[in-house]
Amino acid sequence: MAKTAVGLFENSELADEVVRDLKATGFLRKDIRILKEPLEMAGSGLMSTPHTDFEVALTRDLTAFGVLEGDAEAYVQGVRRGGVIVFATGLGKKADTATEIMNRHGAVELEEISALGPELPTSDQGEATPVHGPSVQIGRVRSPGSGARMFVW
Repeated sequence: MAKTAVGLFENSELADEVVRDLKATGFLRKDIRILKEPLEMAGSGLMSTPHTDFEVALTRDLTAFGVLEGDAEAYVQGVRRGGVIVFATGLGKKADTATEIMNRHGAVELEEISALGPELPTSDQGEATPVHGPSVQIGRVRSPGSGARMFVW
C-alpha cells in the first residue's frame, strides 16, 4: 500500500536538501513532488486574483488528499510565507524513511504555523464553551513531535 510523506519547510534550500537525501535513499524523482508559491501567476481575467486562486486550489487539493481543513490552511499559510511543501510517495518502510528524513531536516510543525496566525478580536459574552465535534482523518498517520505527516493510500 502506497504512503505519502508530506513535510513543510521554511525555504527552498531546506526542501532541496530533503530531495537530495530522498534520492540518495532510493526515491525516484517521479515519486517526489515539490510545491511552492509561483513567483509569477497569470490571471484568468479582469477580476482574477491569482494568489487567492492559487491558495484556494491548494486548500482544495490538500483536503482532497486527506488533509484536515485546519491543517490545509496551515500549509497554505506556510507556503504564503515562503515555505515549500515536499511530498514523497513510497511503499512500506520507504515512506517511513521519507518521514524520518523530512523531520531530520526540520519539517515545520503545523501547530507552530497556526499559533503565528493573527489574533481576531473577541467580544466578551460570558463563559460560553465552544462546541467542537471530534476530529477524524482516515488514512493519516502522524507521530507526536514530528512535523512531517504520512498519508496512506
